Amino acid sequence: MRLTADIWVSAYLTRLRLADIPAFVVKRGDGTAGAVLVKLNTLDGKARLFQRSFDLMTGDRTWIVLFEGEETDVDASAARQKTFDPDLWLIEVEDRAGRHLLDEPGLE
Repeated sequence: MRLTADIWVSAYLTRLRLADIPAFVVKRGDGTAGAVLVKLNTLDGKARLFQRSFDLMTGDRTWIVLFEGEETDVDASAARQKTFDPDLWLIEVEDRAGRHLLDEPGLE
Protein backbone atom coordinates (compact mmCIF):
# COMPACT_ATOMS: atom_id res chain seq x y z
CA MET A 1 0.00 0.00 0.00
CA ARG A 2 1.34 3.41 -0.98
CA LEU A 3 0.83 6.65 0.87
CA THR A 4 -1.11 9.37 -0.87
CA ALA A 5 0.92 12.37 -2.00
CA ASP A 6 -0.68 14.76 0.49
CA ILE A 7 0.04 12.46 3.45
CA TRP A 8 3.66 11.97 2.33
CA VAL A 9 4.15 15.73 1.90
CA SER A 10 2.64 16.42 5.32
CA ALA A 11 4.91 13.84 6.97
CA TYR A 12 7.97 15.19 5.14
CA LEU A 13 7.24 18.77 6.18
CA THR A 14 6.81 17.59 9.78
CA ARG A 15 10.20 15.83 9.73
CA LEU A 16 11.85 18.94 8.33
CA ARG A 17 10.18 21.14 10.95
CA LEU A 18 11.38 18.82 13.74
CA ALA A 19 14.93 19.17 12.38
CA ASP A 20 14.55 22.99 12.25
CA ILE A 21 14.83 23.01 8.45
CA PRO A 22 12.53 25.57 6.79
CA ALA A 23 10.36 24.23 3.98
CA PHE A 24 7.14 25.13 2.25
CA VAL A 25 4.82 23.96 -0.50
CA VAL A 26 5.41 26.00 -3.66
CA LYS A 27 2.85 24.10 -5.73
CA ARG A 28 0.14 21.79 -4.44
CA GLY A 29 -0.50 18.87 -6.75
CA ASP A 30 -2.99 16.05 -6.84
CA GLY A 31 -3.58 14.86 -3.28
CA THR A 32 -3.82 11.22 -4.20
CA ALA A 33 -1.19 10.46 -6.79
CA GLY A 34 0.71 13.62 -7.67
CA ALA A 35 4.46 13.29 -8.18
CA VAL A 36 6.65 15.27 -5.77
CA LEU A 37 9.71 17.38 -6.61
CA VAL A 38 11.88 18.76 -3.83
CA LYS A 39 13.98 21.87 -4.44
CA LEU A 40 16.89 22.30 -2.04
CA ASN A 41 17.90 25.96 -1.83
CA THR A 42 21.28 26.35 -0.11
CA LEU A 43 20.81 30.13 0.11
CA ASP A 44 24.04 30.86 -1.77
CA GLY A 45 22.51 31.20 -5.24
CA LYS A 46 22.72 27.44 -5.85
CA ALA A 47 20.01 24.81 -5.69
CA ARG A 48 19.21 21.19 -6.48
CA LEU A 49 15.96 19.66 -7.70
CA PHE A 50 15.19 16.12 -6.53
CA GLN A 51 12.80 13.65 -8.10
CA ARG A 52 11.74 10.27 -6.81
CA SER A 53 12.85 7.46 -9.10
CA PHE A 54 11.86 3.80 -9.29
CA ASP A 55 14.54 1.16 -9.89
CA LEU A 56 12.99 -1.50 -12.13
CA MET A 57 15.66 -4.06 -11.24
CA THR A 58 15.30 -3.91 -7.45
CA GLY A 59 11.89 -2.29 -6.99
CA ASP A 60 13.47 0.34 -4.75
CA ARG A 61 12.40 3.96 -4.75
CA THR A 62 15.21 6.48 -4.46
CA TRP A 63 15.62 10.23 -4.73
CA ILE A 64 17.80 11.40 -7.60
CA VAL A 65 19.03 14.86 -8.56
CA LEU A 66 16.97 15.93 -11.55
CA PHE A 67 18.81 19.24 -11.98
CA GLU A 68 21.34 21.31 -10.07
CA GLY A 69 23.12 24.61 -10.52
CA GLU A 70 22.19 28.26 -10.24
CA GLU A 71 18.92 28.74 -8.42
CA THR A 72 17.33 30.55 -11.37
CA ASP A 73 18.18 27.61 -13.65
CA VAL A 74 16.75 25.13 -11.13
CA ASP A 75 13.58 27.24 -10.93
CA ALA A 76 13.32 27.17 -14.73
CA SER A 77 13.68 23.38 -14.71
CA ALA A 78 10.94 23.07 -12.09
CA ALA A 79 8.70 25.36 -14.13
CA ARG A 80 9.19 23.12 -17.18
CA GLN A 81 8.28 20.06 -15.11
CA LYS A 82 5.08 21.77 -13.96
CA THR A 83 4.01 22.28 -17.60
CA PHE A 84 4.39 18.52 -18.25
CA ASP A 85 2.56 17.43 -15.09
CA PRO A 86 -0.26 19.59 -13.71
CA ASP A 87 -0.64 17.18 -10.74
CA LEU A 88 2.93 17.81 -9.59
CA TRP A 89 3.85 18.93 -6.05
CA LEU A 90 6.83 21.22 -5.53
CA ILE A 91 8.37 21.52 -2.07
CA GLU A 92 11.14 24.04 -1.38
CA VAL A 93 13.62 23.32 1.40
CA GLU A 94 16.01 26.06 2.55
CA ASP A 95 19.17 24.97 4.32
CA ARG A 96 22.69 26.40 4.08
CA ALA A 97 24.16 23.04 5.12
CA GLY A 98 22.35 21.26 2.28
CA ARG A 99 20.17 19.07 4.50
CA HIS A 100 17.03 17.69 2.88
CA LEU A 101 16.43 14.42 4.83
CA LEU A 102 15.40 12.56 1.66
CA ASP A 103 18.09 9.97 2.37
CA GLU A 104 16.54 9.06 5.74
CA PRO A 105 14.58 5.83 6.25
CA GLY A 106 10.88 6.13 5.53
CA LEU A 107 11.15 8.94 3.01
CA GLU A 108 11.96 6.81 -0.01
